[in-house]
Amino acid sequence: MQDFSERVAVVTGAGAGIGRAYAQALARRGAAVAVVDIDEVGARETVARIESQAGAAVPVVSDVASEDDAAQAIQKIVEQFGGIDVLVNNAGLHLGRYNETTGLSIDDWRRLFDVNVFGALVWSKLARPHLARRPGVILNQSSNSSTMGVGAYSVSKLALNGLTASLAREFEPEGIRVNAIAPGFVESEAAKGGLSEEQKAMVTRGQITKRVGKVEDLIGTALLLCSDESVFVNGQTWFVDGGWQVGL
Repeated sequence: MQDFSERVAVVTGAGAGIGRAYAQALARRGAAVAVVDIDEVGARETVARIESQAGAAVPVVSDVASEDDAAQAIQKIVEQFGGIDVLVNNAGLHLGRYNETTGLSIDDWRRLFDVNVFGALVWSKLARPHLARRPGVILNQSSNSSTMGVGAYSVSKLALNGLTASLAREFEPEGIRVNAIAPGFVESEAAKGGLSEEQKAMVTRGQITKRVGKVEDLIGTALLLCSDESVFVNGQTWFVDGGWQVGL
């Protein structure tokens, strides 16, 4: 089991769903966790759940699309915990209204990229000097839809895969590793309403493992990529999608 004792983990979009699960999993393994979310109520609920299991966490309210917010949040985290060892760029806008391409306004496209791509870029850039002192790890939350070409959301996640590789190359001299995890369709709070029952059936038919994914299915891979047990993995996007990539 990976041990994150005496490490500080920052998880964006941790006020619910997959981000909350990542934050709780890191805390269970000893990390002090900064729970970042635009939703203060959600962030505080995640912190309460972590503290109920004797974990250490602090809520940080921040819009990941705002560079000023990010700078203030990172300063607060470093003042509270003394540094950053792990950054999980999980916050994102999801499927639903973003599964169109030309049907979306340019403002919608910009908002999507502001969160899904530029948010990860800004947090990685601003956390870099703190991660370099450890050295640390960055994990970006991608999606297997990045290979599907199914609308603006998938385009943003494909861009995130490219950003992951670029940051890994740029940050390598400082010992910072950067990878991404790309889930398939996972039943989570953010995914509600994202796919119809017919679409879910289509997804599972295309997988080797014939069921819809669960949030818990992602935890092992995420923890591995954030740990010292994956020190030779860098610049990669790992697909955790029940074998969808090869199941068609």
